[in-house]
Amino acid sequence: MKYENIQLAIDGGVGIVTVNRPKVLNALNAQTLGEMAHAFDACRDDEAVKAVIVTGSGEKAFIAGADIGELAKMNPLSAKDLARNGQKVLERLERMGKPTVAMINGFALGGGLELALACSLRTASTTARVGLPEVSLGIIPGYGGTQRLARIAGPGVAREWILTGDMYGAEEAHRVGVVNRLFAPEELEAGTRKMVDTILTRGPVAVRFALEAINRGSNMPQREGEIMECDLFGLAASTEDMKEGMGAFLEKRKANFQGR
Repeated sequence: MKYENIQLAIDGGVGIVTVNRPKVLNALNAQTLGEMAHAFDACRDDEAVKAVIVTGSGEKAFIAGADIGELAKMNPLSAKDLARNGQKVLERLERMGKPTVAMINGFALGGGLELALACSLRTASTTARVGLPEVSLGIIPGYGGTQRLARIAGPGVAREWILTGDMYGAEEAHRVGVVNRLFAPEELEAGTRKMVDTILTRGPVAVRFALEAINRGSNMPQREGEIMECDLFGLAASTEDMKEGMGAFLEKRKANFQGR
């Protein structure tokens, strides 16, 4: 597929998906969402891609929200379809089965923050600004923001952020757990890549199982989640990676995981 609004690059086992609409602060329209869905599927299906970074082009914005021009034309049926389509795209990202990192280099608002929340982890520039301002437009978050923000930062934070529609600085986002790591603007790319490269040194099957346990368990009662965790723990113990990891530890050498 030829992309017009995004860029997809693969570097050292990392897929880098960049929303490339800097003139409109990388706003998400229907075409951009469609291209991202294709790129996410391509990264999922490519065995050479071990992790994915999502970011925005330019110095001002990660993704500054949905395309207001499209939103203004909604009727009740088209609005529901638009929200469900956005949710499906973000579900592809969330359920990719590989570590995904939102590298927030500027404004992450509305649908942009919702996309970041669908990633496994989030890094941000200290100058970034985030928020869910939908109520100021007379609507609510529609790409899963009401659900994921409450699960990541807690219902209290979700109520405050969503009901006020305010923007928050990167340090506050880090304090409440929305952002995992902060970097100076000039260090964001290198810092994010270092974190991803660290993940890539770990057992690939174990990383996949851990993501599955966290994602599935967040929608289960704790005891059911623990039972699922036991099952995945047992499966991990059957892998060659487990034998290699344990052996490397006992032999005081670096593990050479094969993802099997």
